[in-house]
Amino acid sequence: MSVRIGIDLGGTKIEAIALREDGTECFRRRVDSPRGDYGATILAIAELVTAVERTTGERGTIGIGIPGSVSPATGLIKNANSTWLIGHPLPHDLEQALGQPVRLANDANCFALSEAADGAAAGAELVFGAILGTGVGGGIVSGGTVIVGANAVAGEWGHNGLPWPDADEWPGPPCYCGRHGCIETFLSGSGLREAYGTNAPTAREIAVDAERGEPHAAAALDVYARRLAKALASVVNLLDPNVIVLGGGLSNIEMLYRRVPELWMEWVFSDYVSTRLVRARHGDSSGVRGAAWLWPTP
Repeated sequence: MSVRIGIDLGGTKIEAIALREDGTECFRRRVDSPRGDYGATILAIAELVTAVERTTGERGTIGIGIPGSVSPATGLIKNANSTWLIGHPLPHDLEQALGQPVRLANDANCFALSEAADGAAAGAELVFGAILGTGVGGGIVSGGTVIVGANAVAGEWGHNGLPWPDADEWPGPPCYCGRHGCIETFLSGSGLREAYGTNAPTAREIAVDAERGEPHAAAALDVYARRLAKALASVVNLLDPNVIVLGGGLSNIEMLYRRVPELWMEWVFSDYVSTRLVRARHGDSSGVRGAAWLWPTP
């Protein structure tokens, strides 16, 4: 085996890549996810792997990023917003279909691993990857290895409460997980729109307007940056990572990389902070690349 195959199993698309030993890409293909159909999902992944092998002329190790995790207790998928995967023995069924071992990891873990392997945090000992988009997720990589945890929820940052809430942030908006005030409700795209108030444009439009100096949008982005600083300060206090990498659509807001490190000193339990806050190098490709990196050198 001389290539690494990575699969990103998403709610709307399934993407496959193949990487050479040096990290160069030699295959990429994307297909629609067969939403609601577990058997068709297995078949789509198997067909993508076959396409990789036919195109490259080689078999490869197979890593798969999923929007959930494998329960250590049952071996079944849990916490997946692609709900048709929940309760199924996905690792077992994929290995049966593909005829070889596979490694699965949460998609946020794959994102963090990609950026730690050859991305914006390459060479760092401890990396926290934070995805800011429709949802909010996180992954932890230490010494080049993803930290999964005893319950397979390590890095599930978005479903902690926003720390040090201001009076108007308590108890916080309802979250789909059944609680109130989760970090995700404040730092997702809808959280930025909530900070804007009534008749809010899209999160992207708010960011663009703020860069142009529009006062209402700039004020909303200031609120968002303060909330992000508090949330990341709690990560620094707990993990003390060398690098925090931001991904997802909101990671493209340039001012965050300047403003958040200015703000988080208020809450970090240290006299200085050397943690670097950086944007993902591989962008939307980080998840699928990280899936490929789940295996060591072929």
